[in-house]
Amino acid sequence: MAIIDSTEALRELAYTLSSVEAVVDLPALKQELANLQEQAAEPDLWNDQEHAQSVTSRLSYAQGEIRRLETLRGRVDDLPIMFELAAAEEDAEALADAERELAEVAAAIGELEVRTLLSGEYDQREALVTIRSEAGGVDAADWAEMLLRMYTRYCERHNWPIEVYDVSYAEEAGIKSATFAVKAPYAYGTMSVEQGTHRLVRISPFDNQGRRQTSFAAVEVLPVVAQTDHIEIPDDELRVDVYRSSGPGGQGVNTTDSAVRITHLPTNIVVSCQNERSQIQNRASAMAVLQAKLLERRRQEDRAKMDALKSDGGSWGNQMRSYVLHPYQMVKDLRTEVETGNTAAVLDGEIDGFVEAGIRWRRQQERA
Repeated sequence: MAIIDSTEALRELAYTLSSVEAVVDLPALKQELANLQEQAAEPDLWNDQEHAQSVTSRLSYAQGEIRRLETLRGRVDDLPIMFELAAAEEDAEALADAERELAEVAAAIGELEVRTLLSGEYDQREALVTIRSEAGGVDAADWAEMLLRMYTRYCERHNWPIEVYDVSYAEEAGIKSATFAVKAPYAYGTMSVEQGTHRLVRISPFDNQGRRQTSFAAVEVLPVVAQTDHIEIPDDELRVDVYRSSGPGGQGVNTTDSAVRITHLPTNIVVSCQNERSQIQNRASAMAVLQAKLLERRRQEDRAKMDALKSDGGSWGNQMRSYVLHPYQMVKDLRTEVETGNTAAVLDGEIDGFVEAGIRWRRQQERA
């Protein structure tokens, strides 16, 4: 790339970053940071642990976003100088470094640009993710566990803390279901595009005849309920059962009746939590999951009322991605048509391309 060829790319990059900065409203974010720092310095902050965690989480997010934007602005401002020096000295190695930096900055700005599309009512929330095995027997249970690992690795790559609330292990292999929280701002808006049915085609490792097997697992993504949501659940609508935790765990987990299962009687929604040693802690976590499910149920009812007023319905169905490991290697999103042959990387958590395309696709659907 000669310097004359880079001029337009640099101009577009600077324009895109300016648009992102305008949407994010950097001055307002800095003011919010100052307010959060004042709250974090209050001596009685941790008297209310839930509020304190909310403040510190938002503080960390604001600091990271400001640092990220300011760093990108500096890199964008430095790029023209890198290309000018490379051209003036006719240095092929320096030109290659400038081109590589341009590509990296463009990718980072593209990721930020996608973030600006997350403007839904709950998009800024943390996420509750539930994975369930569906049709396919033991292969489906194994597939559900593979998806759990994929999302765990995805969150690790983004430095998003996760907390596993409950895992129900299948008898032969894999899991029947798992629920975990992703404790990062915008986790719900980002991961909600992963909701739906995931289909796997492969040679079954559990079939002694080596036949090809198709199996399915469902992914549900809910926003974490905030205090302002006011989901009130009368005690007489709940049945609470306690039992002994199962699966991998320490002695204290497996030998006391600390696991909690809560059934919401009017809707028959059942949630459970067994990750904590304390029955009280497990009950609190299970109630948080139940509230999220009831909030989502209310949202779906509201959406159904709105869809009833529309002629087209606006639904894009449940099956959203296909993972083929035999007779060829391909992962394809059925909504966006994005696909890749690097199945190993996808199953190791490299799903950013699918997630970003899903967010852009969703925004297009909303506009349509």
